[in-house]
Amino acid sequence: MDIGITFYGQLVFYSMFIVGGLSYYLGKRKTNNPKVVALVGVLLCITPPLNLVYLFVLTLKNDEVPDNKN
Repeated sequence: MDIGITFYGQLVFYSMFIVGGLSYYLGKRKTNNPKVVALVGVLLCITPPLNLVYLFVLTLKNDEVPDNKN
């Protein structure tokens, strides 16, 4: 089976939006830096299996407890 460069480019382009949004959502709940988490997720879209592994690891991470500093 031959996968063309156009198909690969479209796969990467559309997965950047999906994985970026999911990474930001999970980053808000599970880390203190959701923008950095989303950026790493978008950069990992260049190699599609890595972005799925990244989302899986982020899903398994424990939630952060917010500090209530007054």
